[in-house]
Amino acid sequence: ELRSDVFVGLDVGDRKTHACVLDESRNVIARFAFATERVRLRDALFPYRGSRLVLEVGPQSPWMSDFLRKLGFDVIVADARKVAAFTKAGRKTDRRDAETLARLLQGMPEMLGSVHHRSEVAQADLAVIRAREALVEARARLVQHVRSTLKVQGIKVKPCATESFHRHAAEAIPRSYERALRRLVGQIEDMTGEIRRYDRELESLAEERRPLASRLRAIHGVGPVTSMAFLLTVDDPARFEKSRDVGAWLGLCPRIQASGDSNPELSISKTGCPYLRRVLVQSAQYILGPFGKDCDLRRFGEAIAARGGKAAKRRAVIAVARKLAVLMHRLLVSEEPYDPFYIAKRRGEAVPEAETKDVAATAGKSE
Repeated sequence: ELRSDVFVGLDVGDRKTHACVLDESRNVIARFAFATERVRLRDALFPYRGSRLVLEVGPQSPWMSDFLRKLGFDVIVADARKVAAFTKAGRKTDRRDAETLARLLQGMPEMLGSVHHRSEVAQADLAVIRAREALVEARARLVQHVRSTLKVQGIKVKPCATESFHRHAAEAIPRSYERALRRLVGQIEDMTGEIRRYDRELESLAEERRPLASRLRAIHGVGPVTSMAFLLTVDDPARFEKSRDVGAWLGLCPRIQASGDSNPELSISKTGCPYLRRVLVQSAQYILGPFGKDCDLRRFGEAIAARGGKAAKRRAVIAVARKLAVLMHRLLVSEEPYDPFYIAKRRGEAVPEAETKDVAATAGKSE
């Protein structure tokens, strides 16, 4: 049974967590600290079970919020960006932050925001994507090192895809640099093999647990990594009231700082998951690139790029990435097959018949 007479604020640290407890009259009735461990957490907060409790989002908040809910607390995971305006004072301490959170919970809970933590299964599956990304980044650094080392000697490795770099680099290494670079090239080859294994693992996960990934992959330019990253990061599509909200949630909408007659044009907010935003931008670049097929998304981006200006192409890529995120969410909640020319047909624009049939056949197979 939930209690309405007690409000608990937690300032969570890696080693120690500070707590502040208020009564319904906004009086502090307890302050204490305990080690950030499950047993200590349970023992310290047991007398207040059933009450409303708030903690900021952070590395410890996923397991801690789940554990506290199982203990019977009504838990709010606060958006750290919204809380920062209240906690970044001249005399900031963990103890004061815990009290500030508790007072916000009691008096202005809407100012805390609300953060959704993914399920344990989704977290585990997403860890596969993050591990793959770590390997991709490490490989890119090694490739850059080999290229720059050889460039000093006037040797340029043949332009090629990263997947085949180790073959071309091995042929270009001079005898005097064998000791320095040969093993690195071998590491790059091993990493490429591991990345392929992660790709197969993602394919297997999609087949076993995420059948909706095939629906998203019907969009030309969306592959297994992007589709799985979107599914696992969003986790529960129903938590968004409108598909348009996904673009802002991912930080793909411009920031707004209007005041009086001033309303400057600003860059995107870059809130939300940086990795998902990055892979969506990569998909948008492919859609607008030389290998992208004609579709509503490509036409939308080309229309923006055609306006001209120094940053027109960059704006077009971001706009397509935002629209792609909205489209992917819509496909998840509507359960309708992807139609690459849905908007074009409604406007009465010309549609290539062969393209429509090919995509429709692909969507049918994915179903």
